Amino acid sequence: MNILFLTLSYPEGENASNIYIDLMTELKDKENTVYVVTSLERRNKRKTFIEKQRDINILRVKTGNIQKTNILEKGISTLLIEYQFMHAINKYFTNVKFDLILYSTPPITFEKIIKMIKKRDNAKSYLLLKDIFPQNAVDIGMIKKDSILHKIFSKKERKLYCISDYIGCMSHKNKQYLLEHNRYIDENIVEVCPNSIKPSNLNYLSQEEKIKLREELKIPKDSIIFIYGGNLGKPQGIDFLIDIIREYKNREDVFFLIVGSGTEYKKLEDFIVKEEYINTRLYSLLPKSQYDNYVKLSDVGLILLDKRFTIPNFPSRLLGYMDYGLPVVAATDINTDIGEVIVNGEFGYWCESTDLKAFNEIVDNLLKDKSKIRDMGINSRNYLIKNYTAEKSADVIMNAIKKSKNID
Repeated sequence: MNILFLTLSYPEGENASNIYIDLMTELKDKENTVYVVTSLERRNKRKTFIEKQRDINILRVKTGNIQKTNILEKGISTLLIEYQFMHAINKYFTNVKFDLILYSTPPITFEKIIKMIKKRDNAKSYLLLKDIFPQNAVDIGMIKKDSILHKIFSKKERKLYCISDYIGCMSHKNKQYLLEHNRYIDENIVEVCPNSIKPSNLNYLSQEEKIKLREELKIPKDSIIFIYGGNLGKPQGIDFLIDIIREYKNREDVFFLIVGSGTEYKKLEDFIVKEEYINTRLYSLLPKSQYDNYVKLSDVGLILLDKRFTIPNFPSRLLGYMDYGLPVVAATDINTDIGEVIVNGEFGYWCESTDLKAFNEIVDNLLKDKSKIRDMGINSRNYLIKNYTAEKSADVIMNAIKKSKNID
């Protein structure tokens, strides 16, 4: 099959990796020809171009800034991206007949592209639902409910769902929420197609390398290292992270490594610098190899979500921790089922992202019995292999398309 994938995020480089690169590579390995159309944001100061990456055709389309920017620019750029993508597809892929269109949220503004290609090529369409927008923006106060912007995006959201032959959700609660709040969607087209990766070949740091890296970072030899890697924006509820850091100020048995960028980075940086925290390190950007070494050095991975969310998010950051055999502590809202997965899979703990006392109890449990870190880490890696591989997600998608062809 010829597969077209529309997405905002598709990192450059043969060694680059994220959930979409791993999934597209897996689909390509299943003897499909894969074409990717992705955003090249204005901040990069480059024109639209096409390239080959891992034998996949990548069209990088110049757009406005959509990620890690203010709500006004994000909104305008999101509304324009559909026309920019459509123009680029017509220019660069005009002679390609597509059998399947894959697309992820965000954004929710691809309906016209999908409609055009479905009609032109008689293609099937599959939505990878990674973001329930605009409700997520309403939850954290970025968009006012029933405002003009909210109504515009809600209309586009409905159109996107209606044009989709299949919708793959990140988790069971994600699927349940979608069907309960959008009664017009046929439940037979909705399935769980979780975030997934191609597991790495484990290459742990030696004990000598760990000691050396701890010394470089001035981390006490017996402290438990908690690492947070990823977006530092409003969805992550950075105020609770600040509460956590403040709670453990200057303790030598707990250390925090934070790596990420986003709209709340400056707020976090100012807090850490002002209070002169000696058991916290904050980095905006690191080479992948260096970040990977920090994960390998760490003992526990942190997942954070804002307490106000009414939608069940399921952050893909989880997979990076699991890949390196780290147990996970999630502090989130009460509507996501990521905590249930972690606890039931016996590879970590969950608490509500308002409950500092519960978080402290989790840390105390880990400090009292560090063997739990090892045991849960083994469970974490095993759970990933069993449930969250790109091969399994690719099979879910391919099976759905095969089923639709039989029906037709």
